[in-house]
Amino acid sequence: QVRLVESGGGLVQPGGSLRLSCAASGKIYSEDALGWYRQTPGKVRELVAAITSDGTTNYADFVKGRFTISRDNAKKTVALEMNDLKPEDTARYYCNTGTLSGTTVFASWGQGTQVTVST
Repeated sequence: QVRLVESGGGLVQPGGSLRLSCAASGKIYSEDALGWYRQTPGKVRELVAAITSDGTTNYADFVKGRFTISRDNAKKTVALEMNDLKPEDTARYYCNTGTLSGTTVFASWGQGTQVTVST
């Protein structure tokens, strides 16, 4: 069973940067994408970005050009570099294994990490 632990969130001013990290334990198949998702209270969790084991990426339109996802297959980690953060990026961020499209996830959700963008 895959277990996911996210870290790196915090409070940042608009225009600032953060780097989120996710460590996975358990079996990660080579065909599985690793993705970052986010959720705010009362809203559906949404895909932010996903990456396959060969480096193919998929980004939500609202983060293109600002966020970069990366993956270390050997270490079973996925990171999300977030630049030019906006108040609307405030959310709890989660990682998971699943499809590149983000429509299906394969593991249980972890605790996530809170990102707050505010002055």
